[in-house]
Order: sequence, then C-alpha cells, then structure tokens
Amino acid sequence: MENEDPQELELYENYRFTVDRGQESMRMDKYLQMRIEGVSRTKIQAAAKASCILVNNKPEKSNYKIKPLDVISILLTTPPRDTEIIPQDIPLNIVYEDNDLLIVDKPAGLVVHPGYGNFEGTLLNALYFYLNVPPSKSSNDLKDYSGPFPYLVHRIDKDTSGLLVVAKTEEAQASLANQFFYHTIERRYTALVWGDFAEDDGTIDGNLARSAADRRVMAVYDNPDVGKHAVTHWHVIERFGYVTLVQCILETGRTHQIRAHMKHIGHPLFNDAAYGGDQILKGTTFSKYKQFVTNCFQTMPRQALHAMILGFEHPTTHKTMHFESPLPDEFERLLNKWRTYANSSINANND
Repeated sequence: MENEDPQELELYENYRFTVDRGQESMRMDKYLQMRIEGVSRTKIQAAAKASCILVNNKPEKSNYKIKPLDVISILLTTPPRDTEIIPQDIPLNIVYEDNDLLIVDKPAGLVVHPGYGNFEGTLLNALYFYLNVPPSKSSNDLKDYSGPFPYLVHRIDKDTSGLLVVAKTEEAQASLANQFFYHTIERRYTALVWGDFAEDDGTIDGNLARSAADRRVMAVYDNPDVGKHAVTHWHVIERFGYVTLVQCILETGRTHQIRAHMKHIGHPLFNDAAYGGDQILKGTTFSKYKQFVTNCFQTMPRQALHAMILGFEHPTTHKTMHFESPLPDEFERLLNKWRTYANSSINANND
C-alpha cells in the first residue's frame, strides 16, 4: 500500500464510503471495521499509517474522528479483485527471505499481478504456491488462514527484469509502503537508450498521466494539475555512440516512469515497442548497420531495462538492506554487441 506504482506501483481505490448525515462521531478505524466485512482493525490502522486512507482526498490517521458527509477512500496497491487467485508452481528466483519479507529477482516476461489478459501465470500466483496460501478471491476467503501472505508493495513491468520486495505480514507491508510513500526506498535501474547525451548526469521532472492518444502508455504533461508528479535522475554509465547505457534513479515511482521520461527527452529505451524504441532511431543508412540493429533486437526481444539495485530499511530490525541483481545474460550479450560495434567504428575512423 503506497502512493506510487512501480514505475511499477499504482494505487487503486478499493473502497469508498460517504458518511451518513446522521452518523455520530467515532474513530475512523472503528467506523471502517464496521463497514468492511472481514477486515481487521490492525489492517485498517496499518493502511492509515501508510497514508492509504484518505478523508476528503487527504490522508488521515486511524484515530481521526469522522464527521457527517466525510468521503473516505481506501487505496491499495492491488485493484479490486473479482477473480480467484490460484496457486501455481512457477519457478522463482528468491535471493533473500526472512519472516517479514522476501526479495524476488523477476525475469522478463513474468507479470506481477493478475489483471486483464493475465489472470494466471503471474508472480502472485507463484507466491501463493510458494507460501502455501489457499486459493482466494477476497480477504474474506482467508479469514481462517494465519500463515505468511504475499503483500505486494510495488511492481515492475512484465518485460522489465530485476528486484522486487514482497512483504509477508501486514506490519511489514505497512512499513515498506510508508518508505515508498516518503521516497526513502533506493531503486536504481540500468537501461540502454537510443542516442548520446551532452552531459553525464541529468534529472527529468515531469508529471505523468495516460496518453490521450494511446491509453496503454504514459505521457509527460507540463500542466501541474494533470497526472502525478514524477522525477527520474539519470547517469551515463557507458557510451556506444548511437545508444547509451544509463543508470536511472527513481525519486518517485510511477507507471512506466523511466520509459515515458526517457522518450520525453528524446532517448527511448532500446527495443521498447510501446514507446517507439523498437525502430532504428540513430545511426547510419547502411544496410549492414540495419542488419546489426535487427540482430540486437533479436538478442534482447524486449525493452532494455533492469531493476538492478534495491535498498530499504528492514521493517522489524530497522537495518539497512541492500540488494543488487546482475544484468541478465541477454542484456550482457546486447551490450557486448554494441561494444564490439562501437570499437570497430572507432578503429575504422582512426585508420
């Protein structure tokens, strides 16, 4: 439960209540426990602590005294669910686990959460199986279940690889969500993008919202009243001439943030079909070069983006946790192709 999505995390309104005109004053957590079937007061308090309960569009604490006609919204990182989640035996690369959380190194191609077109075969289905969670359609189905449960606190796109933290308790979920809310989570991505940069470092600051032309992608808007505030810092790691390897540091974490921000400044991610990076955007007109790029697209048939570094404060021990994921083999092969091409071009120009 937090205010972003990753690049990956988005909040969904799961509940909305308008307080009756004749309602007497009472604590908000008590009121919501009466209104939502099967929810614990502890969970309501954890959601409020993570700023996921809004009263009249403003986050309020669980001890807030409700008033007649207050509009209360409960925002969760998962959309309202009307399909049963079935445990599925899907291989997982779990790089760390304790009683509070686990860290998954997600491969490209794996959807994080069931949704339209992907109701099975997702990371959440795999986590249900791994943690022995019974099939469930709602929290009410799990009222007799007391074991660990996979609470998603952020996501990464289907065709993005890399690190993801998953809480196993409500308390851990609330703590991690709070860190996401206040942007204290460290998230660094490695990306190969089209074009060269005049500088070695930079910052992209632009609100993101669904594109009016294509609702499947995000666009940057100058109007501060449109979309969600988003900030991406970038740093050049290696230059190859027509493409550049960069590290992207998320200050916020909106849907498709890196992909949309990089396109906005004229550097779409390499082979990112949704944002135009699957075309030859820089380079020569020689057929040999075109064939080379085509071979590169085939080497890594998805956007060149990897969630490489993840850091946060542990919910229970409060120790600083830091994880790094090596680039997938396909990403390394892609970079080696560009290194070879760039070096051969330099040598040719020096002859």
